[in-house]
Formats: sequence, structure tokens, C-alpha cells
Amino acid sequence: MAIIIVTGAIGHLGNVLVRKLERTEHEIRGLDLSGGRTISFQRARMYYGDVRDYNSLEPLFDNPNRQDIYVIHCAGIVSIVSKFQQKVYDVNVRGTKNIIDLCLVNHVKKLIYVSSSHAIPEQEGGKVMREVSVFSPEWVEGLYAKTKAEASQLVLDNCQNGLNACVVHPSGLIGPEDFGHAHLTQMIQDYLNGRLTAYVNGGYDFVDVRDVADGILSCLQKGRSGECYLLTNRYCTVKELLDCLHQITGRREIHTKLPMWFAKAAAPMAEAYYKLLHQPPLYTSYSLYTLLSNGNFTHEKADRELSYQVRPMAQTLKDTAEWLAEQGRIKGKYVQRNAMAFKKRR
Repeated sequence: MAIIIVTGAIGHLGNVLVRKLERTEHEIRGLDLSGGRTISFQRARMYYGDVRDYNSLEPLFDNPNRQDIYVIHCAGIVSIVSKFQQKVYDVNVRGTKNIIDLCLVNHVKKLIYVSSSHAIPEQEGGKVMREVSVFSPEWVEGLYAKTKAEASQLVLDNCQNGLNACVVHPSGLIGPEDFGHAHLTQMIQDYLNGRLTAYVNGGYDFVDVRDVADGILSCLQKGRSGECYLLTNRYCTVKELLDCLHQITGRREIHTKLPMWFAKAAAPMAEAYYKLLHQPPLYTSYSLYTLLSNGNFTHEKADRELSYQVRPMAQTLKDTAEWLAEQGRIKGKYVQRNAMAFKKRR
């Protein structure tokens, strides 16, 4: 029986991973930042610490019985805001360095670092993008992408120092079990609640969080040290996602398309508005840049080496809508009416 540590355990990906790991015989430990927002797990033991504080992480690695330790480092800040935030850098880069150092000190058997597809330099002309072996903040746009690129290179550099580690690159996570307010979940929730009345052109590669979790667990067993794996699905436009939700739920179809110039001009006001609501903004200057960027990734390497598989996006959206309804996050009479519709479609 091994010890498997999951940082960022109450995040969207983290909590899905913990639930899957609880079905195994291993000892599961989850790291939470503050303990303010709680999620109930069946048998995983929660530890409270800050990835920026090395000393607060040491109890997470306690190993009196000298068991094998594996670490899945999910903790990070997914930021689409336009301004530089020191906290994003400190968590994503310095926090990853602390985890690496602790893995080396404690002779961890394997580290899986959850990076992002944004860390991979964009190819022009819609060319297919694959895994790379070298990363640099200078080659990507936006604070989030730059921090993920720098942290990815840190992991690979330490593979030369005896660290057994893989880097995985999920694209835009979507799916049920998001107890926070990730911006894709917020978009779906706003659409279902009638708050979203227009869309913008563009899209990205969106992937089911459960498929990414399965890919990570496979990487824990099969991934080769020093290698990177794209855990993506396929490119979808925003309009395609909303049309699919319309077909699944019967909610009003959205026909209004905002001109990109208008969306870019309104982005700063949208950021301020959602900040007042204590919710992530749907559109920012950086997210609009992303929607217009090349989102043509291939997951052929993960398919081949990790037996990675993805489900249809329609299934992901259906499951997400059902889960939001079950959680009471769809308001008014619409909840009852569509909860019944969801049930019939199962």
C-alpha cells in the first residue's frame, strides 16, 4: 500500500482525482489551502497547508512506515485576469519548487505535475500542436501560461537530479464536480440561469475533467520520467457548446453574437463587475485572446502511451447540467422543469 498525495485536493480536478483514488487500496492524502471550503471525502485524509510555505507542507510527507510515496501536484491558480498578480506566480512557480524539493528530500517514487496546454508555444496557421521538451515564459502569452511554462521547465530540469516525474497538459477543464466557480462552469451555469444572452466568436480545446483524471492516474503507472503528455479532447467553439446545451436542456438558443471589438472594449468592465460578484469573469482580455488562439492540440501520445480516452462533449455537458441542477445552482422554476427533463434523458 502506497501513499498518494494530491495537492489542490478540493479544486475541480483535485477532488475528482481524490474520489477516484479512494476506490483503490492506497492511503490517500489531500492538501487544502485553508480549510475554509470543505468537501466530504470517504476516507482521504486532509492536510492543511500552503504550497508557498515549505514548512507547512512537511507533515504531508510524514512516512513513519517507509511506504512508497507518489505525488500528484494539482495545486495552482488558473487565472484569466489581465493584470499581473504576485500570488499567481508564487503559487504556480514557487509552490511547485517547494513540492519538487520535498519530493527529492523524501525520495518520492513519482511526481505528476499538472501543467496546462497554455504552457505550450502556439503554432501559427492552425497547425497541430504536440508535446514539447523545453519550456520558456518568453514563448507564451499571459501570466497563467508563463507561470505554467516556468514550472514545467523546473520539473523537467529536476529530472536530471534524480526526480522521477511527468508533466501533463490538460486543456480547458469542463465537467461535473466543480464545487468552486471555474469560468467554464460559470458560463454553463449562467446560460442555464438565463444570465448569458450573447456569445463571442472563437473557441478552444475543452476536455472532461474525469477524462483528465483518468489520464493522470494512468500516467502515474505508465508515464515515462521526463516526458510530457497532452490530456486534451478537441477544439469546440463557444457557439457549439451553447448550441449543445440548448439541445440537451431545451433552454433558449442564443443568437446574439458580440463583435470581438466590442467584447475587447467591454472586458475591463466585465472583470470589475464579476469581481463585485466574487465570481470569475467570463470574458477578459486574456480569455478573448485565448478564444482566438490556436486550440488545435493532439493527444495521440497520451492515447498511445497512457491508453488515454475521451468522451463526447455532449455527454460532458449533459452530466454537468444535471450535476448543477442537483446542486441547486440552477434557480427558479427552471430547476424542477429541467431536472425532470434531465432524468428522462438518462
